[in-house]
Amino acid sequence: MPRFATIHGHVTFTPGDGAPIEIPEGRVEILEADDSVTLSWEAEPGTVGTTAMPRLQYDQYVEAGKIRPEAGDQAAA
Repeated sequence: MPRFATIHGHVTFTPGDGAPIEIPEGRVEILEADDSVTLSWEAEPGTVGTTAMPRLQYDQYVEAGKIRPEAGDQAAA
């Protein structure tokens, strides 16, 4: 079941072997698996951005307060 969170600050993902790309601040949808978390957001009007990041990296961003699961969500481990 998808949940929602808000990006606050510098959060990045790295596509393949490419350079890190910043996820814009604002609301994202998160879909959790045991080993990863998929984040989706509106990159531009009508354009969706999406990435999967390792669970460990996601948890580090949550602990640092850069990804803040919405109240009532069980997204924070």
